[in-house]
Amino acid sequence: MSLVKAKKHLGQHFLTDKNIANRIVESLSRTSEYNQVLEVGPGMGILSDFLIKRTDFETWLIDIDDESYAFLQQKYPELGNRLINGDFLQLDFEAYFPAQFAIIGNFPYNISSQILFKVLDNRQKVVEMVGMFQKEVAQRCAAPAGTKEYGILSVFLQAYYKIDYLFTVKPGTFNPPPKVHSAVIRLLRNDVDVLPCDEKLFWRTVKAGFNQRRKTLRNALSVVLPKEKMDQHPYFEKRAEQLTVHDFVQLTQHLQELAAK
Repeated sequence: MSLVKAKKHLGQHFLTDKNIANRIVESLSRTSEYNQVLEVGPGMGILSDFLIKRTDFETWLIDIDDESYAFLQQKYPELGNRLINGDFLQLDFEAYFPAQFAIIGNFPYNISSQILFKVLDNRQKVVEMVGMFQKEVAQRCAAPAGTKEYGILSVFLQAYYKIDYLFTVKPGTFNPPPKVHSAVIRLLRNDVDVLPCDEKLFWRTVKAGFNQRRKTLRNALSVVLPKEKMDQHPYFEKRAEQLTVHDFVQLTQHLQELAAK
């Protein structure tokens, strides 16, 4: 089998360190009930080698790269239809995964936010995710309130997942090496089925707050609720980065009450 060439337009950086690959696979906590794991962008299968050895779940692979797909077909003929040639962002989860499942991968950095939002949109299905991201993205996902990394992605993900920043990975462990450090994080679904507020208003509030993060929420949220309708609630005098997920839920509830007056 000829080796697969990394393609810049797909954001491919193939991990070459087997110890790190094994560490990523071992980071699947298995605390949630699932029998299927989907690897996104397996490339030449460095993670897949360790995944396929596991007997506590069924491994599925998806790769958009035709060259990788052909390589993996030869390498893992036993996978059959569990090897998918396609775009993860367009994948219909219901068609392949009837029950809850986990996602793992060394994710292409150029679509990392889109991958995370796809997971969020399918949060009732995706109960665990372990993945390699650009370090700055990983830090944003796991950042606590009050830090400069804390933002829209932090709040949305932490509303529905417990997030652990697991470890940092140096550029030299990839071929070709990226220009940035990478990091592995784990997302574990929490017990929040539905937020106790208008979820669409919650999303609008968080986005508006962080889109003008240097302003107080009284000013930043004027696109959500006219300032003349706002009262003296202390949240309005804070900036978005100072509010936890719980605070944002409470703020959304309060905005609902003010809008109804």
